[in-house]
Amino acid sequence: MNKKFFSLPSGEGRSRAPFYLLSGIGCLVLVLAILAYFFLTPLSKSKQTEYLYIDNDDTVDSVFVKLSAIGNNHALSGMKTLIRHSSYADNIRSGRFAVEPENCAITVFRRIKNGQQQPLNLTIPPVRTVDRLGAELSKKLMLDSATIVSALTDTAVCQRYGYEPATMVCMFVPNTYELYWNVSLDKFLDRMKKESDAFWKGDRQAKADQMGLAQTEVITLASIIDEETANDAEKPMIAGMYLNRLHQNMPLQADPTIKFAWQKFELKRIYNKLLTIDSPYNTYRYAGLPPGPIRIPTIAGIDAVLNYTHHNYLYMCAKEDFSGTHNFAATYSEHLLNAARYSRALNSRGIQ
Repeated sequence: MNKKFFSLPSGEGRSRAPFYLLSGIGCLVLVLAILAYFFLTPLSKSKQTEYLYIDNDDTVDSVFVKLSAIGNNHALSGMKTLIRHSSYADNIRSGRFAVEPENCAITVFRRIKNGQQQPLNLTIPPVRTVDRLGAELSKKLMLDSATIVSALTDTAVCQRYGYEPATMVCMFVPNTYELYWNVSLDKFLDRMKKESDAFWKGDRQAKADQMGLAQTEVITLASIIDEETANDAEKPMIAGMYLNRLHQNMPLQADPTIKFAWQKFELKRIYNKLLTIDSPYNTYRYAGLPPGPIRIPTIAGIDAVLNYTHHNYLYMCAKEDFSGTHNFAATYSEHLLNAARYSRALNSRGIQ
């Protein structure tokens, strides 16, 4: 047999083998580098956590538009590839999704595909009207302001939670709550009711019962007190004065309720002509508490009512030094002197 058929590859053939091996390794490294560039490098171009808000009306195209505002072009291309080869377009989940500086396209894609939201902290604002409450909540939640206002003024919805339209805002305790951005209206209201019940459970409810006041009455009085002063230390004194008036069936004559009745919260002085308005919130004309709160009160205001100062004062007037505190009086004649000093101070500053 001819042995030449069993000869080893020539030196030239042997020298090509490492070349092919190195070329293959080089191609693999290049492919891996390209994959890493598009899929494993940070998606966000920001050095801080950004948030992607996807609502019920979003499409794949609108999601891309929102992502483009925070993402790098090459990583966005990776996202498009991942989405194109998945069922995401048929199952877009709404929510608030965190895009952290170190997150790559794969991480963000998994997050939005699986609906892994980042909750937010919602603080109930101390606003004066339901319209304002709806507007402020809609800035933080996916809920529309008109939808919120409609629910809070709907008698059937209010009664479901034990309130009337005039007292519905009593259910909102001004704390901070962790919620999902796309929470439904029903779940949001259920949560507020749960938090309200927890807030009143125990000492607060016991004190209200001892005073013979309903929760809504405590909150309504607290809302007036909060409008009278921002000085928390003085609030129990003001609460005691108004409670003295209530016990004697005297009109509260609270200026903040006149502003609410007119919906003119910018007023600096309350003239006699403003006291003629025929409104249940006119506490100069009607004795007792108004139908509901004139704002969402602070917790300090609520606790001031529940822990009011016992005294015999029936009148108060803002101090002439504009410190935000008040002079108190037990008699009307003494009150007139306090009022005259304050009026002169207003005139001297040209406050109308």
